[in-house]
Amino acid sequence: MDATIRFWVALQLLFVVCILGICGGASEGPPITRIAFGSCANQSAPQPIWNAIIDFDPQLFIWLGDNIYGDNRRPFKIFGKDRTIGPWKNVPRFVPASEQEMRSRYLMAKSNPGYSRLRERAQVIGTWDDHDYGLNDAGKEFSGKYTNQRLMLDFLDEAPDSPRRKQAGVYASYLFGPKGKQIKVILLDTRFHRDSLFSDGSILGDSQWTWLEGELKGPASEITIIVSSIQVISNHSAVTAPLFYMESWGRFPKERERLYKLIKSSKRDGIFFISGDVHFGEIARYDCGNNYSLYDITSSGLTQAVEKAVPTPFNFLVRLAAWLTPTTMRVYGHECRQKSCTYGQPNFGAIEIDWDASPVTLKVGVRDMNGKPVTSINILLTELQAGKTQKSRAKNGGYGQHCTLEVDLPWMVRHRLIFLIYLGFSGM
Repeated sequence: MDATIRFWVALQLLFVVCILGICGGASEGPPITRIAFGSCANQSAPQPIWNAIIDFDPQLFIWLGDNIYGDNRRPFKIFGKDRTIGPWKNVPRFVPASEQEMRSRYLMAKSNPGYSRLRERAQVIGTWDDHDYGLNDAGKEFSGKYTNQRLMLDFLDEAPDSPRRKQAGVYASYLFGPKGKQIKVILLDTRFHRDSLFSDGSILGDSQWTWLEGELKGPASEITIIVSSIQVISNHSAVTAPLFYMESWGRFPKERERLYKLIKSSKRDGIFFISGDVHFGEIARYDCGNNYSLYDITSSGLTQAVEKAVPTPFNFLVRLAAWLTPTTMRVYGHECRQKSCTYGQPNFGAIEIDWDASPVTLKVGVRDMNGKPVTSINILLTELQAGKTQKSRAKNGGYGQHCTLEVDLPWMVRHRLIFLIYLGFSGM
């Protein structure tokens, strides 16, 4: 082959390589401007919320966990042979399902008409939480995790040769968008390696911590979304216990502090969290864990919601309790539909990025069954940079720095809800 032919062959190969996006500095696809996310979707329940999500027209949808309810639940029983609650409880309320039951439930979820239409329009990625992991509140001790990891990755259409199928846990990262408009999504696995509750042990495990450090200290991106199935910033159990407990990073304070320190040492700009699990939506903010404010947008759930757990006439009591429950991290503002700035009906999360604005602007929040915002904030991308923490920004719903942890509240304030409930029953 003479030099002229070799030149033209090389030129054509270079053209093909560049078309495939392998050239240095090549685009990772078009800019992402709309992301939806959600959690807690009971496959056996009606799921009309997919219509609102499709109308939002996201390019990307992120599962936060409890993508199905795979474990089996026994009924509430205080008396009788099998007592699932109360002081005489003798059997667990939740028990693992068989592999066939899990597979059947995933199939039901995947074949939902609304979700099927979303999959045709948007890329879908995600992690898991306890009920799709296989057992309520379970951690590393759960023996069914290997089988259920395979089933969960099948549900997400993960490639047969994906590294996620070879590792212990479903954690992963993705990079979207061209240079200058890149979004990195980091999916954490808060189940596979998690130590027991009340242990203050590890959530991620050594291997995942090593991986996460590499992801955060790797090449920069304009935005980094860290996906945690459980809340990172809010720790509601600190003010609701012993009435009830909710899982969160706050119940593993050493692990959460390690996460904040890693984020700070990485010097990475543009980080915020999204989370699920708790069956209501809210936005939380922490100003003292990094060189800039950290936000956590919680959306929960697509079908499961706290107000659906009580008869409709009593929904006002749930909203009243949410308003009376002490909180130091929640973002309040005029964008909230309810006074508590929580939302206890089915919901999904929404992120909108205006790359053409100067500076770049993000609108993040929670939306209802009709796609209407119930709580939201606008964040300038420059605010998610070192040294940009603001002590008071009314347009971000801020009333001063969000630094006091719930566990550090005065004892009477911290247990206010318990006292009010006790007084309420005493007066009956």
